[in-house]
Amino acid sequence: MVVGVGCMVFRIHECHSLKAKRKVVKAMVARIRNHFNASVAEVADNDIYQRATIGVSMVGNDRRLINAKLDKLFNFVEDLGLAEMIETDLEIISL
Repeated sequence: MVVGVGCMVFRIHECHSLKAKRKVVKAMVARIRNHFNASVAEVADNDIYQRATIGVSMVGNDRRLINAKLDKLFNFVEDLGLAEMIETDLEIISL
């Protein structure tokens, strides 16, 4: 079993409240879930309204396939243009 875990940190410009941040984060999470069928959640920076950290995970049996899917996911989210991606982290774990 192969588990792929990714973390993306975003800077949300033109965001001046937690309500505005929530709207952007919910839109990104919904699109990721619908397009990639991945587990997605906001995992940190909950009280900082111009920064969001979103974690994703995928499970499969092929290391290369999980790596490729997570790379596509990162590119997809960056191309959405909802927020500026400032950092990414990816880890593939074989169990």
